[in-house]
Amino acid sequence: MIQIYTGDGKGKTTAAVGLAVRAHGHGLRVAVFQFLKTAQENGEARVLRGLGIDCQQYGSGRWLVDREPDRAELALAAQGWAEVERAVATGYQLVVLDEISHAVNGGLLPLEQVKSLLEEAPTDVELVLTGRAMPEEFLVLADLITEVRAVKHPFTRGIEARKGIEY
Repeated sequence: MIQIYTGDGKGKTTAAVGLAVRAHGHGLRVAVFQFLKTAQENGEARVLRGLGIDCQQYGSGRWLVDREPDRAELALAAQGWAEVERAVATGYQLVVLDEISHAVNGGLLPLEQVKSLLEEAPTDVELVLTGRAMPEEFLVLADLITEVRAVKHPFTRGIEARKGIEY
């Protein structure tokens, strides 16, 4: 199945990480791939690895706002995508593609490449996609879509992201 956590609210990655922990607790092989985040200051990656869950980051840590990705960012994304394909092909049962919508919408990964994996993944692999502005092509293929809506957030009052809470 394909699960999608999208929307403008906080909690998409948190939901996917919770699912990864649950699946791992039941003995499933789990891999988490984060496409915009780095290992620096990444609490969830440290915990997942500590539990024995394969968790990798393939981002520069810089958002792709009003700019094209640079060569290093494109290379990181390509490396990450090769690892995603390896995980799907080698028996991982739950594969999380964190911030995949941003990776596609920001030009790090081709939409058709990701769509092809969604269409061709073995039936025993659960794919979990997170990110805002999820491409319609992915939504059509999904079995479950959860939209996280922002109702109220401290950012609107000028409160910066807090270590351990937002990252």
